[in-house]
Amino acid sequence: MALGTATAAHAYELRFDTGRVCLDLLATTHPVERLSSVEVLRAWIAGSGLVPAGTSLAHADSSWPAAFRELRDAVAPLVRARSRPGAPSRDRALARVNDLARAAPPAPRAVPGDDGALVRCLDGPPALAALLAAVARDAVDLLTDPVARASLRQCEGDNCPIVYVDTSRGRRRRWCSSEVCGNRERVARHRRRAALTRT
Repeated sequence: MALGTATAAHAYELRFDTGRVCLDLLATTHPVERLSSVEVLRAWIAGSGLVPAGTSLAHADSSWPAAFRELRDAVAPLVRARSRPGAPSRDRALARVNDLARAAPPAPRAVPGDDGALVRCLDGPPALAALLAAVARDAVDLLTDPVARASLRQCEGDNCPIVYVDTSRGRRRRWCSSEVCGNRERVARHRRRAALTRT
């Protein structure tokens, strides 16, 4: 398989349906580690909307995936509430997220596009610290907003760890994705019913 095709395949598997950038970062662990290369991380950064379309990320190096995985590891226990307030692991995770949020996020600029309409671009290549800060700030916003926190849901799909913001009418969303986990559940339900009718 050609490198371009492999990169495109990895990018296709990335998920951006949780409702928040920091939760999309958490989704990069399921069903396997996604942030294993600079190319896939570049695709994730572009797909998540952290940078405007067409922003060059050629300067990203092999240290970037590890830095994003470290941030992901700090955000996970805070969002999933696996540890109680005051627990050393939670305190360390919270301190790391707050530390990363201190840096300035990428600076946007409005510039004329090809048709004369204003479009967003960045004031230069985004630094690693700036991109991490944008995701960490999103986590801080999520964790400190009682309405957003109350809308957090764990996917009900079998073995699916994805957490998402439920903005559905009536707050009845059950799966991270109706097309992925929801479809699996419907297929499993159909197979169970079919098996019962055969016996």
